[in-house]
Amino acid sequence: MAERADLAYPTAHREVARLIDAGILAERRVGRTRLIRGNPDSPLAAPLREILTVVTGPLVLLAEELGRIDGIESAFLYGSFAARLRGVDGTSPHDIDVMVVGTPDVDAVYEACTRVEAAVHRPVNPTILSAEELRAESGFLDTVRSGATVPVMGESPWRSLG
Repeated sequence: MAERADLAYPTAHREVARLIDAGILAERRVGRTRLIRGNPDSPLAAPLREILTVVTGPLVLLAEELGRIDGIESAFLYGSFAARLRGVDGTSPHDIDVMVVGTPDVDAVYEACTRVEAAVHRPVNPTILSAEELRAESGFLDTVRSGATVPVMGESPWRSLG
């Protein structure tokens, strides 16, 4: 858990202990192994789930939704939402920009983004490009290439363009 959160082990251990003491997390021991999970009996469980879905859920939800669609080679977030996830300072993003690379059914991509939008309570704006279109020169793509991106599924398309 500490590694995934990019925290020192003692820091993660201390914060988990605080969340257990507050009743937000629950623990169970199996032998010497300590299993941690959200405490569904906590009155904070539902509001925290909602906050986490809005803040970090788009990545997971988009991966699930787009993963069901044939013809997608890769997908990634870009723009202000990706920048905030990468730790770039700025105002809170109002929408989520997702680049879908490949030749998927366009309607299926838009329907998937609409479902994610309903769950995270902010607009999800897909841009669909073939791998060939992604190689093109344009001011828009230069901006995307130079900004923060967060992979949703597949490899970063920028690696294969070199």
